Amino acid sequence: MATPHILLVNDSCVDRLVASRLLQSCNIRVIAMEGPKQALKFLDMEYDVQLILTDYYMLEMTGYDLLVEVKKIPKLNHLPVVITCTEDIPERIKMCLDGGAKDYIIKPIKVVNLPHLLSYI
Repeated sequence: MATPHILLVNDSCVDRLVASRLLQSCNIRVIAMEGPKQALKFLDMEYDVQLILTDYYMLEMTGYDLLVEVKKIPKLNHLPVVITCTEDIPERIKMCLDGGAKDYIIKPIKVVNLPHLLSYI
């Protein structure tokens, strides 16, 4: 099986580093971006990303906003998007899932989350 390739989007340097190391320790290829706009520019040129893992709270756009943009773009709308957040707010979770997110994971991401996360690829 090919190495999974995940685009990680989070404006927190510490959160990006922690999540990247966790994913890489499980033999997952990670490209980390600090914001949704940077991620959208990257996705415009990159075609082998298999999943987008994005934080909900970011300064320029939320993870939900990124999800909506990805779902609007025909060449990207097939990509699974998983949103992470520290808050467990049922209305937000429903909004994200109704908007097309595959999952909403409460941070921090743990090794036990990875098989479920990879099942979307």
